[in-house]
Amino acid sequence: MNRCGHWLTSPWRRTTVAALAGALPVLAFPAPALWWWAYVALVPWILLARSAPTGRRAAYDGWGGGFGFMLAMHHWLLPDLHVFTLVLAALLGGLWAPWAWLVRRFLAEAEAPTRRRVLAALLVLPSAWLAVELVRSWQGLGGPWGVLGASQWQVEPALRLASVGGVWLLSFLVVAVNVAAAVLVALPASRAPAVAGLVATAATASAAWAWAPRPDADGETRIAVVQPGVIDGPDQRFDREEELTRRLAGQDVDLIVWGESSVGYDLAERPDLARRIAELARATGADVLVNVDARRSDRPGIYKSSILVGAGGPTGDRYDKMRLVPFGEYIPARSLLGWATSVGRAAGEDRQRGAGQVLMGAGPGVRFGPMVCFETAFPDMSRHLVEDGAGLLVGQSSTSSFQRSWAPAQHASLGALRAAETGRPFVHATLTGDSAVYDASGRRLGSWLGPDASTAAVYDVPLADGVTLYVRYGDWVLHGALLVLVALGLTEGARAVRLRRTAPAPLGPPAHTVRESPARPGR
Repeated sequence: MNRCGHWLTSPWRRTTVAALAGALPVLAFPAPALWWWAYVALVPWILLARSAPTGRRAAYDGWGGGFGFMLAMHHWLLPDLHVFTLVLAALLGGLWAPWAWLVRRFLAEAEAPTRRRVLAALLVLPSAWLAVELVRSWQGLGGPWGVLGASQWQVEPALRLASVGGVWLLSFLVVAVNVAAAVLVALPASRAPAVAGLVATAATASAAWAWAPRPDADGETRIAVVQPGVIDGPDQRFDREEELTRRLAGQDVDLIVWGESSVGYDLAERPDLARRIAELARATGADVLVNVDARRSDRPGIYKSSILVGAGGPTGDRYDKMRLVPFGEYIPARSLLGWATSVGRAAGEDRQRGAGQVLMGAGPGVRFGPMVCFETAFPDMSRHLVEDGAGLLVGQSSTSSFQRSWAPAQHASLGALRAAETGRPFVHATLTGDSAVYDASGRRLGSWLGPDASTAAVYDVPLADGVTLYVRYGDWVLHGALLVLVALGLTEGARAVRLRRTAPAPLGPPAHTVRESPARPGR
């Protein structure tokens, strides 16, 4: 240990180790999908931060680990943004500096933490991690992509927890387990509170499993997903989508979903395309939800719009994408960061935002809420759609630029969480894979349509009724975490004031002794 500590005295070595430790949790996400790894992946990072000789060095460990995490989570952006990916990872990585500082504050290696402090760490450190996830979830900073709790998308007990507190509750508990594991490894004298934390986590999961409301079955609908695959050119892509959709005739589907940017022209400018889609709706007996990525004829700018087309043409149901992908669909502070277009494939022109979410009709009495690509990562958007009455959630996506990376699988996995959080089935339809469908509990229906698939698939989707605790109470876990941090700040402030008042008064300078001059003899 001493030799290792001596080796880590070099700032560059220590920062490199921090970056590697921060990258470890990414293995819990698709494509590796080692979900169990999430529960110990933070331990090396925690042990490194607690061994920091000073609080400032711990903050640097947090920054380095955050850089490693963000770079590993978004490594598939490198071919498009090049060096700017490193810049973004470095900027966002700084969000973890306060978290690592708190790790040292509560678990410092040099101070032999008390059991009381360890118990506090089991509450404060997960809360601080959630604060980081909250800040970086702002769409201008990249959105909630790679939220730690999302690594548990295929674990049924975790999905039950998501119905109670959303993905935020999963993140909180995963971090708490990691803190407990680090204490078990490094602080044998404090194993009792660590074990208590693990027992509390297990009890929370068991309680959610037993008592959380479950979605009530409420009929069934047949949804078709059309995935054309990798095809160059909007005209060739449209022809392939049309061919695949015709195969659905006679299969009694209620809704046909095409992927994001499935139509490259404004339908008002290309009535021939609108007529061809309407003819498909007549042939199949189902409305077709397409996604238009084009400059609109009725207002300035480029929009990405989900448009429902029936047997008589566009039905009038239209949703314009509200949350755009930074750098991919617009450049934040373009006057300052516009140079990103010169080093990668950043957006040459900002796309325009929609005004609000909408509901559309599918089949007999089914109302669904559309979202476009990046928006399926935001828990609040799907929750608000369900609050407004959506019985089905539909995401249209295109990850063709990142076809052979981890991005398509990561994106498809988010549908399981949104379904579990809201108690509504979720359809994730893409141009090039991975497409997936989940029931109201977040369980996968059928198989994914992988990146090599060019097909149309039909899913029997069970509908559900009822309200999950997450839909009813919203982001209560985030609010609780922020209250914990506020309480910590007030406690630390009061402690600092108390110490200042009780500190002994500083000693003044020694009194100056006036020496009397010897008496002069009188005259």
